[in-house]
Amino acid sequence: MALNPDRLLPAEADSRAIARRLFASVEKLPIISPHGHTEPSWYATDAAFPDPATLFVKPDHYICRMLYSQGIPLEQLGIARLDGTAVETDSRTIWRLFAKHWPLFRGTPSRLWFEHSLESVFGITERLSENNADRLYDLISEKLATPEMRPRALYDRFNIEVISTTDSANDPLTHHDAILSSGWHGRVVPAYRPDAVVDASRPDFQSELEKFIELTNNPMTYQGYLQAHRNRRAYFKARGATSTDHGHPTAQTANLSAGEAEALFERIIKQPVKPEDAELFRAQMLTEMARMSIDDGLVMQIHPGSYRNHNPKIFSAFGFDKGADIPNQTGYVKELKPLLDAHGNDPRLTLILFTLDETAYSRELAPLAGHYPALKLGPAWWFHDSPEGIRRYRELTTESAGFYNTVGFNDDTRAYLSIPARHDMARRVDCAFLARLVAEHRLDEEEAYEVAHDLSYRLAKQAYKL
Repeated sequence: MALNPDRLLPAEADSRAIARRLFASVEKLPIISPHGHTEPSWYATDAAFPDPATLFVKPDHYICRMLYSQGIPLEQLGIARLDGTAVETDSRTIWRLFAKHWPLFRGTPSRLWFEHSLESVFGITERLSENNADRLYDLISEKLATPEMRPRALYDRFNIEVISTTDSANDPLTHHDAILSSGWHGRVVPAYRPDAVVDASRPDFQSELEKFIELTNNPMTYQGYLQAHRNRRAYFKARGATSTDHGHPTAQTANLSAGEAEALFERIIKQPVKPEDAELFRAQMLTEMARMSIDDGLVMQIHPGSYRNHNPKIFSAFGFDKGADIPNQTGYVKELKPLLDAHGNDPRLTLILFTLDETAYSRELAPLAGHYPALKLGPAWWFHDSPEGIRRYRELTTESAGFYNTVGFNDDTRAYLSIPARHDMARRVDCAFLARLVAEHRLDEEEAYEVAHDLSYRLAKQAYKL
């Protein structure tokens, strides 16, 4: 199973030789991880990871959804039910089940990331199977107990320069405060994610909104609500935040008059909320967030287009974020126009757009980012941060947006050990793409070295103000 040094590089000899040279120039660059979902408690407490199943299987949506698609109940993977019904708690049993079904992951990025982690972190060069599951479990467990495998030590080993977590608007950021007061040199910054107090269609919206207003000591009025966001954004920024993040069902924006916005707010705080009012409020709040970003300098990200919790059986039993989210067709040209009419020409705003709808790359996103000073394109996201997905992204966006209206790469992961694997994959695929341009005499090799460095390091650091 030993990793091939030429993995993901071109098969054609001349292009592969160019790609090797390019990759060698960026392979060891520090990792900028400007958007992700690792737990700040890991860095605050620096506790050992408990066991291989808890580390690799239970938190990984890609793994859980694949196994569920093959008829394996989430309970057998140790995923907790909302009703407290018993689930599998023996981590070795979960690991054995995972190992038995490892062939399901052939050809997937999950296999790339997992096997990269096995070799580069644990020194394991044999492929996981039902036959070696217990032995590999013991090897990994033994190493997890060592100081070298604690989160802070891995931060250094992975050569991470800065990493951002994603935190709800009501999060007290206690772990971030603990990190800052500990004197540790690592840089872990929060990102402001206000979805729970913006999306009135969520079942927890009312309770989260009440906490939000109480936390900031503002009145339950539209202006009081906006001030609450300003207060919380400042709170996050004081703890190192440089960005906000918005995971809306669509990219719809609106720019209502003050009276219209106030009337809408009065409607959405009264349950039940009409779907059209929930959508209009989300749309209005994206424009309000853009205004606030111009004022406080926080970079704004929009992650739209996921049909979240598509499987009601899974959602009712296990809650949010359990692998049942599905990409949706997503529009941007008409949807973003109210926001862009108001703020798209303002260079003080940095708005990074993501998509799960690859058909939007060349039709909408690249032309938009290739024109508006406020817009940048986020990297291939979620289902598409894969070798083929990154290749398609570069092919479909570069002609209209160039490289410099994009923001490099972010790993967007909850799986800590996959971070270096994901950045390695992105750097290899980008170097392969650049090598093809050089081989076709569309780019000088000297230029390709500069672009490879920018895509691997500088653009993310610059775009996210890190």
